[in-house]
Amino acid sequence: MSAVARRLLPESAALADDGWLTIGGCHLGALVEEFGTPLFVYDEDHLRGRCREAVAAFGAGRVIYATKAFLCRAMARLAYEEGLLLDVSTGGELHVALAAGVPASACVLHGNNKSEEELRFAIEAGIGRIIVDSFDELDRLEHLHQAGLGPVPDVLIRVTPGVHAHTHEFISTGQDDSKFGFNLGNGDAARAVARAAASEAVNLVGTHCHIGSNVFRADSFARAAEVMAAFAAEVDLPQLVLGGGLGVAYTSDEEAPSISTWASVLLDACRALGVRADVYVEPGRSIVADAAVTAYTVGTIKDIPGVRTYVAVDGGMSDNPRPVLYGSGYEALLARAPFAERTRRVRVVGKHCESGDVLLNEADVPADLAVGDVLVTPVTGAYGQSMGSNYNRIRRPAVVFTSGGSARLVVRRETFDDLLATDVG
Repeated sequence: MSAVARRLLPESAALADDGWLTIGGCHLGALVEEFGTPLFVYDEDHLRGRCREAVAAFGAGRVIYATKAFLCRAMARLAYEEGLLLDVSTGGELHVALAAGVPASACVLHGNNKSEEELRFAIEAGIGRIIVDSFDELDRLEHLHQAGLGPVPDVLIRVTPGVHAHTHEFISTGQDDSKFGFNLGNGDAARAVARAAASEAVNLVGTHCHIGSNVFRADSFARAAEVMAAFAAEVDLPQLVLGGGLGVAYTSDEEAPSISTWASVLLDACRALGVRADVYVEPGRSIVADAAVTAYTVGTIKDIPGVRTYVAVDGGMSDNPRPVLYGSGYEALLARAPFAERTRRVRVVGKHCESGDVLLNEADVPADLAVGDVLVTPVTGAYGQSMGSNYNRIRRPAVVFTSGGSARLVVRRETFDDLLATDVG
């Protein structure tokens, strides 16, 4: 097979004089030597560029970064510096955003089962908006208000519009059969709007929908806009959030719309439908996914004649659970020869005690792949580090941001003592 498509790598990706891959002007071999593997390497300028593209396309203050895709203090700070608000879906995500210096007023609280503790925390901190997801949540907000908690928060009603996104069923959220939001078709959404509008516990400012994650078809977004525009016209509220979910290409044979194209589809649809509300979006994956790569060290190559060759690396499902969860595909390359021809087919697996711990089911790699090589998987900036675990008591990897030939550690590698931090014996 041919070399990995250049477009899957971060924008700053280049070759050093010795042929090794560089990201943000930093030699991957040097990064691995300093920080070890597995290692998440982000192109900071790429991240900032994606944020700026989104703001330019949708307008200042209209882009809300979905922190579930990737969150640490450095990322929260970067997104806020670039003019994005932050979508947080738990008290923990809000805590990280606040610790990064992002004001609560720049945060939007999501979640299908927010606890009273999380709602109290958010309101006391001065949360910008709350996306209300259920009648039980309205009960909790009214109980907190009756208990004297203030101020009264701005809220939006999350609507499930009955739009099926063309994506994996586990990350499809806009269909009628969903744990998220108020069903539009059965009248729950209208009842929720009426109740919130009449409640003294909340200040209703808008409606919200989200149809799914890693969606490639622009017409799915246009259909959601059409459905929500009609509902927004009925309720006549100042804000309409059309969610995120824009897909990215993970493999050489995939194509995905750009943020700018996505914006054109959504905003053109809204204009054509006469939407008067301010339109907001919540990109996550499309901001961070292709800004990063993961570097692994090859530890074992096991050739089983007539069956297959297994290549085991020093990470796995603990740093990238997407292949196990969704059957997601990735590409692989060698850091020392990133654009070499790949004529050898292998299965790349992790080091966990699971036969299903597979990172790349059918990976094309250079014929001279050897133990000790640094194997790189591109497009790992979203839902890898954020969904990581300590299964088998693996220590979670470090994260570095690179720019202009300098690298800065933003998340250190866990130590063995970190694994005991919450273990009270």
